[in-house]
Amino acid sequence: MRSILITGCSSGIGYDAAQGMRARGWRVFATCRQEADCERLRGEGFESVRLDYSDEASIAAAVEHVLAATGGTLDALFNNGAFAVPGAVEDLPRGALREIFEANLFGWHDLTRRLIPAMRAQGHGRIVQCSSVLGIVGAAWRGAYVATKFGLEGLSDVLRMELAGTGIEVVLIEPGPIGTKFRQNAIPHFEKWIDWENSARRADYERLRDRLYRKAGPDAFELPPRAVTEKLIHAVEAKRPRARYYVTTPTYFAGFLRRILPTRALDWVIATRG
Repeated sequence: MRSILITGCSSGIGYDAAQGMRARGWRVFATCRQEADCERLRGEGFESVRLDYSDEASIAAAVEHVLAATGGTLDALFNNGAFAVPGAVEDLPRGALREIFEANLFGWHDLTRRLIPAMRAQGHGRIVQCSSVLGIVGAAWRGAYVATKFGLEGLSDVLRMELAGTGIEVVLIEPGPIGTKFRQNAIPHFEKWIDWENSARRADYERLRDRLYRKAGPDAFELPPRAVTEKLIHAVEAKRPRARYYVTTPTYFAGFLRRILPTRALDWVIATRG
């Protein structure tokens, strides 16, 4: 039975991916940041262990648990699970960037490098990174998240080149708007780090907070998490997977504009659609 470790499985993309891969006969190790969510998944029949990207000890323990359960092998890793700190770049304190990079990039790297030796030993493996349309183009008020995704894109590209010939493939999935709790989950981080009332952009924050807090319908072109799972299936099962998989119309549009437009023109298009 092929095995896959999926992170961020409490809801959204990770939860759907765990269900989808199990339905295809994979042995799924579904991790969550909170033990209560792991218990819920175990009640649903998943093999679930706590893994918090910001907690190095939890990463080490999760890897030890999974490799012990499989006899030292793992066919695929799906790095997923990230958060945003909405706010103007000029209002992001150092601590906010440190915290988001620990969870959105450094923890992913730590987990990945701990699993590469097992993949090397077996002669094959798939490392799939859930990036974002915001790893292709930037967008105002999303600077912290954009920075982590741009970092992930670069690190993954180099890792893919360095692992060429080992049988280990590195793949990026780049979703646009997906129906998850992502915006809702960003609120505590905004409240923790952004002193918007004393910002030079206070008037702009009034509009940002309205969008952040209000309960609205789906975003334009939004797709369900299943759209990401479909690309994950191809990434781990195709004989020769693509280096990148776009998900949602905005990602295809952003990738096209990135290739053809000068930077200033691209800035204008993103600003008018933001």
